[in-house]
Amino acid sequence: MIPLADSVHSRTIPLVNISLILLNVLVFIYEYSLGRALDPFLFTWGVVPAQLLANPGGEWPTVLTAMFLHGGWLHLISNMWALWIFGDNVEDRMGSLTYLIFYLGAGMIASLAQVFFSAGSGLPLIGASGAIAGVLGAYLVLFPSARVIGLVPIFFFFYTLELPAIIFLGFWFLSQLFIGAASLAFAETMQNAGGIAYWAHAAGFVVGLLVAPFFRRRPRQRYWPDQYYPF
Repeated sequence: MIPLADSVHSRTIPLVNISLILLNVLVFIYEYSLGRALDPFLFTWGVVPAQLLANPGGEWPTVLTAMFLHGGWLHLISNMWALWIFGDNVEDRMGSLTYLIFYLGAGMIASLAQVFFSAGSGLPLIGASGAIAGVLGAYLVLFPSARVIGLVPIFFFFYTLELPAIIFLGFWFLSQLFIGAASLAFAETMQNAGGIAYWAHAAGFVVGLLVAPFFRRRPRQRYWPDQYYPF
């Protein structure tokens, strides 16, 4: 199911969210211009689990830089589209600076989680998916009753479906856990789940679930006249 829109309108201009999207696009355009030098570039700035564990002091910057790299147009567009739909509302609730710190922190923790589950891998982990998963987890906590409109492909036809955010995002999270667990149980058969970092997605989402409650709005207390004039 592909998200198309949500029912929550941001009250402010999401400057950080827009900046993150633009930065990811610019980095990808630079990647595209590298030609044959792209692979060495990705191995240098992506997170290579085996190298990170062997030389954490020299490789730790890649935990940050990897989240701005993407492996293709579809990878980039799907990530940035999700960030566009859900990120503005989370930034609106958290505030721009806090949102930026949260986004980067969720992405780094997500990368480290994937490293833990694929410690021997010599392939680079790249993409903003872990950070965006953190945004999705935060959105679920902050706007559980919001409605998400999604596009559902069934054979050669496409249908739109409107679901509560708690169902839409909850199902997505459970699917990441299930496929991630299956990739561990049947690693050889699934070939590391097709190269998708499911554990990074799950870990990022959990970060969002844990952090977002601190930004919930407290319900306004209703005061009645006799509270002030009890006589």
